[in-house]
Amino acid sequence: MVTATVREWRDEEGWGVLDSSETPGGCWGHYSNIQMEGFRTLSPGQRVNLQWEAPGFKQDGYDYRAVNIVPQPA
Repeated sequence: MVTATVREWRDEEGWGVLDSSETPGGCWGHYSNIQMEGFRTLSPGQRVNLQWEAPGFKQDGYDYRAVNIVPQPA
């Protein structure tokens, strides 16, 4: 896993963009990959641990896609 920062998050659409040194240009993330109880959401500036993949196609314009997002404790 790599540490990432949430750049933006769209609750109404259920996805956002995460930035890390291993995912230049940003990593697309979906709420279904967030490891937490209850309503799964993230906030801009929040730190997370991230596992990602490069699927070989652009996901909403991003080369990288999150497969596991674990929010760090505040």
